[in-house]
Amino acid sequence: MTNANFPQPIEVAKDVWQIDVLERNTPKRTAAYLILDDAPTLIETGAANSHDALIHGLSALELRPADLAHVIVTHVHLDHAGGAGQMMAKATNADLVVHPRGARHMADPSKLWAGASEVYGERANSLFGAMVPVPADKIRTQAHGSKLAIGKRTLQFFDSPGHAKHHFTILDELSDALFAGDAVGICYPDALTHFGYDFILPSSSPIDFDPAAVHNTLTMLEQLPFTWVYHAHFGRSPKATAIEETGRWVDMFAALIEEIYTPDVEIDTIEQALRTLITTTLRSEGHALGDMSFLDMDMRLDAMGLKFYEEKRRR
Repeated sequence: MTNANFPQPIEVAKDVWQIDVLERNTPKRTAAYLILDDAPTLIETGAANSHDALIHGLSALELRPADLAHVIVTHVHLDHAGGAGQMMAKATNADLVVHPRGARHMADPSKLWAGASEVYGERANSLFGAMVPVPADKIRTQAHGSKLAIGKRTLQFFDSPGHAKHHFTILDELSDALFAGDAVGICYPDALTHFGYDFILPSSSPIDFDPAAVHNTLTMLEQLPFTWVYHAHFGRSPKATAIEETGRWVDMFAALIEEIYTPDVEIDTIEQALRTLITTTLRSEGHALGDMSFLDMDMRLDAMGLKFYEEKRRR
């Protein structure tokens, strides 16, 4: 892929740049965010096979990986942190900042990769690319409520489970924003769907989805001082919209799996029920729909995660 094929970074707030990392060669699907401050800070690396797009985004902003002081991943799922090893090999002056539960998986990604292979099968490598370990002495963790000064800004970290137990969100009061990873839903922007509106759904992918934990996280975040949510998937949403929509859809997802679950329920059955729930709800709210293929992978993963959650709940 030539540089001409890579999207240009977009300044979403003063000195905050969104870099489209072209997950699965799909624009408007996954973003990294670069904060230009005294200590330049990258939030998310995307998957390993998004590395070239990420490097291009930095270069377009006249930055090299060696100019970075911090590389942060909100959680260690492969579409957020799978490329951390490649980036850290070049970001020689940076540390990798990760949730305490995720640090060991960055130093030794073998169990993480095994879990991904169990979910994605033989497609894991083509979807994400091979992971590279990060030297343990380059990894730092941030506890709940801890802060990291990077210049004019001081970033604050909040344990934010529900989508994943190894997930934190990052508050940037100067930008009036929260870097949310997947903790406050996935935003499907009109630029991706061409539906004429943006909409938000939770991600119930395996194996940590927990509706109660999602609501606890949303309640905590509601009390924090920010106006905007920066989603890794994809772009910016108003805080109130992101919190409200994530919460209501989480409840609908949980009610759906409770209703249709049997010990032998097929993933295909759950996936189809999810698709029906989403399309009928959006249509009932007056929204036009078109080609829904952009949801294919998410619906499959969400169905798998819902089954795992309901099995665990019933045990």
